[in-house]
Amino acid sequence: MKQKLIFTNIVGPAIDDLVESLGAPQAVVVADTNTAHFVLPILQNDSKAVASAKVITIKSGDANKNLESLTDLWKQLSDYEATRSTVVINLGGGVVSDMGGFAAATFKRGMRCINVPTTVLAAVDASVGGKTGINFAGYKNQIGTFTEPDAAVISSIFFNTLPPQEIMSGYAEMLKHALLENQEILDKLLNYNPVYPLLDTAGLLPLIEYSIGVKARIVEADLTEKGIRKALNLGHTAGHAFESIAYRRRSPIAHGYAVAWGLVVALVMSHLELGFPSDTLHSFASYVRKNYGVFDITCDDYPAIVEAMRHDKKNVTADNITFTLLEAVGKPQIDCVVSPEQIGAALDIYRDLMGL
Repeated sequence: MKQKLIFTNIVGPAIDDLVESLGAPQAVVVADTNTAHFVLPILQNDSKAVASAKVITIKSGDANKNLESLTDLWKQLSDYEATRSTVVINLGGGVVSDMGGFAAATFKRGMRCINVPTTVLAAVDASVGGKTGINFAGYKNQIGTFTEPDAAVISSIFFNTLPPQEIMSGYAEMLKHALLENQEILDKLLNYNPVYPLLDTAGLLPLIEYSIGVKARIVEADLTEKGIRKALNLGHTAGHAFESIAYRRRSPIAHGYAVAWGLVVALVMSHLELGFPSDTLHSFASYVRKNYGVFDITCDDYPAIVEAMRHDKKNVTADNITFTLLEAVGKPQIDCVVSPEQIGAALDIYRDLMGL
C-alpha cells in the first residue's frame, strides 16, 4: 500500500511536512459545511499550508455526494487554476474523502491528495484504502476509482465535536474489522461503548489504530478488490440496500448504522449457509439492537431490497447477488452467491432478532 498513515494529534505540522515532502506549490482544501465551520479555523491557525490554501466547501450529507456536486468541485479546481502538482487536502468525513478523492483522481488525470478525517467512520474506512466515488441514479457509489491518496493523517482531536451518532457510525466499521480478524478484539468492542458516559478518546484511539491496521493489511494484499479485499464488503451488500431504501423513503440513514444492520443480516446468512456460531450471532445482534436501534422493514420491502442488491457495485455479475460471509470470526468467505429466497429467509430472521 503506497498510502502513508500518520497517527498523531499534532495535525497542523504533520500536514505541513507532507505538503513540503510532496513539493506542492499550491494546496486546495476540500471541506464540508460542518468541518469548514468547526475544524478548518483550527487548522488554519496550526498549519501554514492550510492557512494559505484555497478552500472549496461542499454540502454535508451523503445525499450531496452526486454528479452535480462533483461537477461544481471540478469547476472550482479549474477556477483556482489547480494543476497536477497541486495537493488536495480532504478535511472531513466520508463524503469529503470519497468525493474529494474522486475529484483529485480525475482532474488533470490525477492530483496529489491527503486525507484528514474528522470522523471515526472516515478514519477507519473512507480515508484509507483508495476507494473514491459518488452516488448515481439512486444507488450508492456507482461511479468512482481505486486511487490511493498519498497520505492520511489520523487523529482523535476532532472527535469531541461529533454527536454520539457519528461516533457509533464509525464504530460499526470497527466491529466489521474485528469480525474479519480477531475474536478477542470483537469481544472487547462488544463490551465497550465509546460514547457512554462521555467520549473516551484515550480508549478509542488504540482501537481505531488496530482497526485501520486490519484494513491496511487487506488493501495492501489486494488494492483493486479482485480477491481478499472483498472481505471488507462484509455487511455492506445489505447495508447499502438499506441505505437505498431509506434514501427513497426520503429519510436517509447514517452509513455506519446501515452497516451495523447489514452485518446482522450477513451473520444470519453466515449462520444459515456456513454454520457461523449462533451464540456470536445473538450477542452481536443484541449489541446492535441496543446501540443502533433497528431499521424497520416488512416483507413488502424485500423485492426492493433485492433489487438494490442487484445494483450494488460489489456484485461479481449482473445476474448474481454475492455476499461476503463468515465461517467463524476471522474466517471470511468471499463471492458467496445467494438467491432472493435465501435473502428473504435471512431478512425474516433479522426482523425477529431486531424485534420487528
